[in-house]
Amino acid sequence: QVQLVESGGGLVQAGGSLSLSCAFSGLIVTFRSFTMAWFRQAPGKEREFVGAIRWNSGSTNYGDSVKGRFTISRDKALYTVYLQMNSLKPEDTAVYYCAGKFGVPSGLRAEYAYWGQGTQVTVST
Repeated sequence: QVQLVESGGGLVQAGGSLSLSCAFSGLIVTFRSFTMAWFRQAPGKEREFVGAIRWNSGSTNYGDSVKGRFTISRDKALYTVYLQMNSLKPEDTAVYYCAGKFGVPSGLRAEYAYWGQGTQVTVST
């Protein structure tokens, strides 16, 4: 059974920082190209690509709205991906989801087969 479990959401003031984690299980990723990504969805908006990390190489790419402020990393031993969010803005308020796919990174939601339940991040003014 595949599981992705996010943690670390909460309320933070604008300009502050917050770190999210996503631990996954039930996937054999050692010998295949595998990507973990973060998406977010604000009320009334489409789910937006935040960034992704290639599991084996650790290479990352980010959406334009978070470049320079957010950092994705992973711990291969713990099967966990992290999203470090700095210089947070009220417009970063959303439910944040981690997602996984076999293959190269993509910004397209439909290409990700595995999803976490989401964690709320609220940035106050």
